[in-house]
Amino acid sequence: MKDERVYLLTGAAGFLGNNIAKQLVEKGCDVRGLVLKGDKAVEHVPEGVEIVYGDLTDKASLETFFTVENRRIVCIHCASIVYLKEEPSEFVYHVNVDGTQNIIDMCLEKDVEKLVYVSSTGTIPELPHGEKIKEPESFELDKIVGYYGKTKAMATQLVFDAVKEKGLKASVVYPTGICGPNDYAGGPVSTFIEQYCNGESKVGFPGSFNSVDVRDLAAGTIAAVDKGRIGEGYILGNDVVWMKDMLLHISNASGVKMVTTILPMFVTRLIVKASVMIGKITKNDPLITELMLYNLVRNNEFDSSKAKKELGYQTRPFAETIYDEVEWLRLEHRIAV
Repeated sequence: MKDERVYLLTGAAGFLGNNIAKQLVEKGCDVRGLVLKGDKAVEHVPEGVEIVYGDLTDKASLETFFTVENRRIVCIHCASIVYLKEEPSEFVYHVNVDGTQNIIDMCLEKDVEKLVYVSSTGTIPELPHGEKIKEPESFELDKIVGYYGKTKAMATQLVFDAVKEKGLKASVVYPTGICGPNDYAGGPVSTFIEQYCNGESKVGFPGSFNSVDVRDLAAGTIAAVDKGRIGEGYILGNDVVWMKDMLLHISNASGVKMVTTILPMFVTRLIVKASVMIGKITKNDPLITELMLYNLVRNNEFDSSKAKKELGYQTRPFAETIYDEVEWLRLEHRIAV
């Protein structure tokens, strides 16, 4: 039976957004995607999506996006500025926090049937190693590491406040890192794989990470539209992957000789300090920052059991994701192997 609703999707040109759009179009859904004017990534928005140009920070520009005649509306808000620095940024705040408030206001004004807000596990304070991290009951900004996580926490709180105080019908999903094929923006995982396969990575840094295949994340986000409970959040993560296993997966998928040297932590910290110092002098982004290192050595055990139980959320084996990502990078001629 055809879904008679219109899906309003912010960030439709982004890595997650274009995968959500693709899956919705394949289901026969009507999708309207919000794209920032001048964004060259618009070429990656799947065919069949109605593109509307607008700006999250300009509420007036959202009027056309939200104007739908005689149709039920759902909104998936996944647009944001991913920011890997620690110092505050007025622009990042404006997009991530003020932009989300504008989306909330429009959802209330246009009587949107359901809002799914894509937050981040970066909003959740770390627990000691060995403990599984679950969905937060509240947000403590002083315990959140990184300005991006702080802005996403503030935005998420706005959503929950609107649910309690204004009757907004909304659910939240908390993705961990994102990986997989079709990463035209060159996110951290695809960039790392590209450098590794092209012989630019001679050593590995210590630690682990938690990254979910964008296709599984897209499916989980879509499931939250109908299955997500109002005022509830769901972690959409994966199993923890240690750096040595990551290197093995990439080598198995690509045929590149495996890098076996994992630097000791004290050496890594020296490299971070030197990299940051050189970056300040050259005005270039450092190879690795304190925040990047923190994300590697922190506890990355996120618990997705709630999403699995309530949303039917599933993840494919990480080795399969890496294989597909390597093959895609080959097709894009970003790796030569």
